[in-house]
Amino acid sequence: MPEGGKRGGKSRYTTVSIPVTLYNRIKKLIEGTGFANVSQFVTYVLREVVVEYERAREAEEPFTEEEKEKIIEKLRRLGYI
Repeated sequence: MPEGGKRGGKSRYTTVSIPVTLYNRIKKLIEGTGFANVSQFVTYVLREVVVEYERAREAEEPFTEEEKEKIIEKLRRLGYI
């Protein structure tokens, strides 16, 4: 099972290292917000970044070559090509 995955309904975690200076900056940044700790904030930010990265990759290449060929063949059979 990949790191951070779920098994039996419980979340699993791994450790990621960041520079202490960045940790301290984030700790000050989240004071008075709804984030309970730096880990919670970093997890939130990373999720957002990963989602955007995945969307950008999908937008670049929405279909594999195999999918494109299947679509072209269907259009050909339907008489559009």
